[in-house]
Amino acid sequence: MLSNLLVRIDLSRKDFSKGQRKIADYIEEHYDSAAFMTAAKLGEEVGVSESTVVRFATQIGYDGFPYLQKAMQEMIRDKLNSVQRIEVTTGRIGDSDVVESVLNQDIDKIRRTIDEVSREDFKKTVDAIINARHIYVFGAKSSSYIANFFAYYLDLIFGNVHILNSTSKTTTYEKLFRISEEDVMIGISFPRYSAMAVDAMSFAHERGAEVVAITDSMVAPVVKDADEVLLARSDIASVVDTLVAPLSLINALLVAIVIERKEDIKKTFIDLEEVWREQNVYAGNRIDSTRS
Repeated sequence: MLSNLLVRIDLSRKDFSKGQRKIADYIEEHYDSAAFMTAAKLGEEVGVSESTVVRFATQIGYDGFPYLQKAMQEMIRDKLNSVQRIEVTTGRIGDSDVVESVLNQDIDKIRRTIDEVSREDFKKTVDAIINARHIYVFGAKSSSYIANFFAYYLDLIFGNVHILNSTSKTTTYEKLFRISEEDVMIGISFPRYSAMAVDAMSFAHERGAEVVAITDSMVAPVVKDADEVLLARSDIASVVDTLVAPLSLINALLVAIVIERKEDIKKTFIDLEEVWREQNVYAGNRIDSTRS
């Protein structure tokens, strides 16, 4: 995506107006900040009108400024460090109500995920999980928390789950070396992408396992070895990693699995509920037992 945008600019540069050349120069030098500006703000920064910015986007082949903005954001998807994220987030919110602003942004990410996730790959992922001999779930850094959540419920249902959440090569490959074509590998990776996640997905693919990537973009590095790709939108410029949409997508996978294997899973949870009751696992059970 980086080379694609810059190539478009280079190919069109001879036809640019003076104002468009200013925009091109600014994007090439400051795409990390330009990616989060509105057309009006970018025009103000460069010294041209908003309409000139919009015409520039179409001049280099995009269907409007939002598509140019998305291309710039893809360029920096794995490049923003923590300090830059703080600057972008505070600039976005400004004097707005923080609760309303952040929650509305999360709502938007879930809506975009609904539109973009492949229903075909979703169904294939459900089938692969149900039919797998072993299920491997990888998630490092902030992604490890939703990976653990996913693995917890999968293990309650199937009992054949291996969670991988280390960035150590030794630990990861010790857990992965038995993976085979009878297994499924689910890699959860969001910016800033884990290099170990990419390596683990590649290893699982080489061993013939079904490989599923849960990530935010088709240009994410974990996609190249994936048989199925499930896109869930995150916020690459938030102070913290925004994983509301990925968690919602994982909830949907769990629900779909339960629906598909309803009777078997009901039996499993009937047995679990009995064990939980006998062992007073939950506080409600302790209260009931003291009353009887």
